Amino acid sequence: MSHPGAGEANRPDAAVDSDELCTLALSAARLGARTASDAQAEIRRQGGARTTKSSETDLVTEADRATERVIRDALLDARPGDGFLGEESVSEWTDDPRGDADDRVVWVVDPIDGTTNYVYGQPDWGISVAATRGGRSLVGVVIAPRLDLEYVATLGGGATRNGERLVVAQSPPLSQALVATGFGYDPGRRGRQGAVATALLPQVRDLRRRGAAALDFCYVADGSVDAYYETGPHWWDFAAGSLVATEAGARVTAQPLVAGPTGGPVATTAEPTSGWVLLAAAPPLFGSLSDVLTRLGAAGG
Repeated sequence: MSHPGAGEANRPDAAVDSDELCTLALSAARLGARTASDAQAEIRRQGGARTTKSSETDLVTEADRATERVIRDALLDARPGDGFLGEESVSEWTDDPRGDADDRVVWVVDPIDGTTNYVYGQPDWGISVAATRGGRSLVGVVIAPRLDLEYVATLGGGATRNGERLVVAQSPPLSQALVATGFGYDPGRRGRQGAVATALLPQVRDLRRRGAAALDFCYVADGSVDAYYETGPHWWDFAAGSLVATEAGARVTAQPLVAGPTGGPVATTAEPTSGWVLLAAAPPLFGSLSDVLTRLGAAGG
C-alpha cells in the first residue's frame, strides 16, 4: 500500500504515543464538528448558500476556515512542535516531508469534507483529522455530525465506529458489489469519470455517489458499501478515512497522479497537484474491481 494513508511498511513507532494522538485527534475533531454544525445552521438560516467557496468571503469559505482554525489551535496548542497541513491552509505548507517532517508528527486535516452536501443540508459531510509521520497515517478520526457517527483508527490498533470494532465483511463477487465513487469539479474530468461510471455500472450491483471521500472509506470499513474508487481527491480527503478502512481489514491503495521532481512517485510529498487515484475494497473484490477499472482507464483523471 504505497500511499500516505496506510501501508504495509507502516508500523507503530515506540517514540510516538498513538493513544495520546488519538485522544487529541478525537477531541479536536469534535470541536471542529461543533463549529461546522453551528456555521451550517447559520447558512441555512440565511436561505442556504448555493455556492461553495465562490469567493474569499462567502459563508462556506468562512465556515471552512473557522472550523480548520479551531482544529488547528486545539492540536498545536497541545503539541506546538507538530506540523499542520489543512485544506484551507495548504498554500502555507513549505516543509519537505522527505526531510525534517519525517521526524515529527504532521496533522493532515479536512475541516469540512463534502462541502456541497454541507451547503445543501445533506447529511454526508464530515470532519477528517489524521496524525501522520513520514507521510504515513498513525491515527485517523472522521466525524459525521449529522449522522451521529465517529470513526476512529490507530495504526496497528484497529478501527471503530462509535466505539464498536469494525471488521470488513467477506466481499461479494463484483457483479453483486455496491461500489461508491466520486466526481471531480473540473468539467473535463467529470466527463471522463462519468464515462467510466457508465461502463462500470452494468458490471456491478449499483453505484453510490455520496460526495465525501473520507466517509466513503469509512463506509467500506463498516459495510455500507463494498468498495470505493475515485480519481482526484487530495491527501486531506483520505489521510484519516483510508486508515479506518485499512485497519478494518480492507485493502487500500492510493497512487499520485503526477510524478515528482526526479520522475519518481510522490508518495510522501505534501500533495501532488492533480490529486490521487484511490481504491478500497475487501479482498478478493479489490483485485477484480481494480482489473476492471484499469481496463476502463479510470486512473486517467
